[in-house]
Amino acid sequence: MTHMAAEAREAPAAVARFLSHNAKALADLGAELRRAPPPVVLTCARGSSDNAAGYFKYVTEILLGVPCASVGASVVSVYGAELKAKGALAITISQSGQSPDIVALQEGAKQGGARTVALVNAEDSPAARAADLFLPLCAGAERSVAATKSFIVSSVAGAAIAAHWADDARLIKAIDGLPGVLSRAADIGWPGFESFAAEDSLFVLGRGPAYPIAQEIALKLKETSALHAEAYSPAEVMHGPWELVDKGFPVLALAPDDAARPLTRAAAVKMREAGAAVHLVDGADLPFAATGHPLLDPLSMALTAYLSIERLAVSLGRDPDRPRRLKKVTETV
Repeated sequence: MTHMAAEAREAPAAVARFLSHNAKALADLGAELRRAPPPVVLTCARGSSDNAAGYFKYVTEILLGVPCASVGASVVSVYGAELKAKGALAITISQSGQSPDIVALQEGAKQGGARTVALVNAEDSPAARAADLFLPLCAGAERSVAATKSFIVSSVAGAAIAAHWADDARLIKAIDGLPGVLSRAADIGWPGFESFAAEDSLFVLGRGPAYPIAQEIALKLKETSALHAEAYSPAEVMHGPWELVDKGFPVLALAPDDAARPLTRAAAVKMREAGAAVHLVDGADLPFAATGHPLLDPLSMALTAYLSIERLAVSLGRDPDRPRRLKKVTETV
């Protein structure tokens, strides 16, 4: 078994550890945010962590209506801008917590008046030490270059912050039940996924909280299998990218049971009418493990996707643990 497959299957236990270890801190942070709500949330992350930040953005904006934006690290680390972030909440998400640009952006946000929270796996890291509040991901060592369990835990951490901030009992209960759901997700296979091995390019579609998960799936297809996968919202794909769709063009579309599902299904119908080979993850076409809350369903889809992608990479003769040009910790400025 590759490290990628083994670590993806460790995600349920890692989520349970995170929730147990940080239960009081999450509740306290939620109460603090309700007492003094920040006018805006800033996120600081790169790569898979930035996809987790994108998921947090949608959950926060849907639940609380508070704008949430990813800030380009180079704004501080390269261009030397002084952030005006008084009263903001700044969330840093990182596996290593040591990339110089991420550390610089977190410090710039703090100096600009933001309250900083770090979601980091490496506990003895610059980002973890410098944050006003550090919530360790508790994911354990991750040896594969392709991040899996650390992404799942980072995304759950973001959802938990938003849920406690909103004091949403239903969402908190569904989050507490995620370890069992993710265990089921790890055993789901997607028929036809292996057909992507014969393709040069494909679309991964998702709307709302499913969009950053589509971005994460596309990223994993690139880094483990060297497949040119591009992620779009089903709305956005109908603009310029629609011109690329032709007979047999492969599409993986995520459709959790939320307000966007009818729109995603309608887009799938239109693409199939144009000849595209659409694989729709909606529980009817392709299965997924339902989490009990539509905001969380994309996370179970992500875990099923990871294990499908690992099998695809191996079938192509590639090592998903050690891509040719990538390394586990990427330090950028």
